[in-house]
Amino acid sequence: MSGKAAVVFRVVAVAEAFSWAGLLVGMFLKYVVEFGEGGVPVLGMVHGVMFVLYVLVTLAVFRSLGWRPRTLLLALLASIPPLFTWAFEKWALRSGKLDGPGRHLRGGTGLFVTDLAEPARA
Repeated sequence: MSGKAAVVFRVVAVAEAFSWAGLLVGMFLKYVVEFGEGGVPVLGMVHGVMFVLYVLVTLAVFRSLGWRPRTLLLALLASIPPLFTWAFEKWALRSGKLDGPGRHLRGGTGLFVTDLAEPARA
């Protein structure tokens, strides 16, 4: 698996959350404002594709990221309520599920690189 599994997961998680938000806006325009279709057919299809992609990516990267079954279950459940994939992504990043001491072994993002070598002296 690629060393950038966490980056792929993060991008798909945020994109899925944005597709949810777009669908909610479209449904608001269609049912509340009564502005015609409000883009619901297109936004619904985009969200459906992003939902399936999120589930597939989550299932594909959980082993390379070193997730336990409980974390996998939380990630999959986060795909159901609106915007929870983004919340899960933020939690996973803060708790070291996407980035941490074993990031090179588990395919983390490498956002918090710490150099253990002696700093260069000028």
